[in-house]
Amino acid sequence: MTAASYAPVPLRIDFVSDVVCPWCAIGLVALEQALARVGDKVQAEIHFRPFELNPQLGPEGEAVAEHLKKKYGLTETQLADNQERIRQRGAELGFTFNMEGRRRVVNTFNAHRLLHWAGIEGRQAPLKHALLRAYFTEGRDVSDLDTLVAIAMGAGLPEQRARAVMASDEFTAEVRAEQQFFVRSGINAVPAVIIDERHLISGGQPVDVFERALGEIVAAKGTGDAVP
Repeated sequence: MTAASYAPVPLRIDFVSDVVCPWCAIGLVALEQALARVGDKVQAEIHFRPFELNPQLGPEGEAVAEHLKKKYGLTETQLADNQERIRQRGAELGFTFNMEGRRRVVNTFNAHRLLHWAGIEGRQAPLKHALLRAYFTEGRDVSDLDTLVAIAMGAGLPEQRARAVMASDEFTAEVRAEQQFFVRSGINAVPAVIIDERHLISGGQPVDVFERALGEIVAAKGTGDAVP
C-alpha cells in the first residue's frame, strides 16, 4: 500500500493569538510551513482564537518603543537587539517586519470581533494574514475602524457588512467569552497552538519543532497512544 492510499489525519488547531504580537506572526507562518511539509498526511482545520496582549490600551494606543521598554523593563540596547532578532526570524520565514513603520501599539478588540465574523464567513485565515501584514509590514493602525474595514475588503469580505459589524457591538459577547475561556484554561502568553483540544505548543517555534510535534501527534492518533 502506498503512502497516498492512506486517508489524511484530521487535526483541529486552535491558534490563540493577538494581531499585534510579532511572535504570533512568526508562529503562524512557521506552523503553516510545517503543515506544508507534512503534506497530505494531515487535514488541518485552523481556528484563530482571540487574545489581547494589551486590553487596557485606549484608542490612542502607545508608542511602540516606550510601551515595550515599560512593559518588559528593556533598555534601548535590549529593545534594539530584540527587534532585530524578530526581524531576522521573520525574514527567514519570508515574513517582513518593518520595525520603523510600526509606530504604535494599539487596542485590538475590534480586530478580534472582525476575525470572529470572518470565521463565520469562511475568510478567517485570509483576514488574519491581512491584519498581521497590515500592522507589521505596512505600519497601519489596526484599531482604526475604517482601516479595519479596508483590510477586511482586501481579504475578500463584503464592505457593507464589515462596516455594520464595526459600527456596532456585534460579536462582543462571543469574543469576551472566548478570551475568558482561554485565560481560565491557563493561557497567559501567545501564540498558544492547541491541537485537537489536547496538545499545547507554546511560542513562535521554528518550523522543525512544529513539524516534529505534528508528526508525533499524527502517529499517536494512528496507534491510539497519548502524546506526552
